[in-house]
Formats: sequence, structure tokens, C-alpha cells
Amino acid sequence: MNETQSLQPEAPEGAPKVSFDNVKLVYLLYLAGFVVGLTAVAGLIVAYLKRDGADPVSATHYEFQIRTFWIGLLMGVIGIVLSVILIGWLVILWTVIWTLVRCIKGFMLVNDGKPIPQPQTWMW
Repeated sequence: MNETQSLQPEAPEGAPKVSFDNVKLVYLLYLAGFVVGLTAVAGLIVAYLKRDGADPVSATHYEFQIRTFWIGLLMGVIGIVLSVILIGWLVILWTVIWTLVRCIKGFMLVNDGKPIPQPQTWMW
């Protein structure tokens, strides 16, 4: 690839330039949520606010991010409840790994200007 080519797909002439900054912000807020929990909630709020007017690529990422938050919260609560019988620690570990993989995969895809192939999936 030469220097004049861009990794972002070319927009049709007259179409507004698509910015994925908010999508990337949500992924970064989710990752920061491992250290400061409230940033994940802030990411969820951004995803909900931006998804209605989003372009098709960003819309798949917002759906994926919203599902990541709620499914992760569900698995985290199940892990905490089950931690009384020790298996919960494995569920919590799985939830952390699952969230990391989803955020990293999503960030890499949006960085390349690509949508999430199956935003409704529970896996990756």
C-alpha cells in the first residue's frame, strides 16, 4: 500500500466523512472500566446516545458495545453469586477475558473501518 492510500473506505462524493471517534471512545471507556468502573457506564451511555443517528458501520459497533455491557454485567453478577461455591471465580475470570476480547476485536475492526459481522452474538 502506498502512502496516498487510506485504510478508511472511500466515501461517495458528496457524502459526509464518517468518523469512528465515538465508537473508539466507547471501547476505551469499557477497557478503562476495569480500573474505574464508572467509565464502563459512561461508555454505555455514549453508545445509547450515538446509535440512532449512526452510519451502518458504527451502528453495528454500538449494538455490539451495548450487548457487551449488558451480557458482561449479567455474567459478572452470576459470577459474584456463584463465588460462594468457588466456581464463580472462574465465571468472573471468563467474563474479564470475554470482555477484553470483544473490546480489542471491536477496536481493531473499527480502526480498519469495518463493521462487526454479527453484532448480536454472545461470543466474539
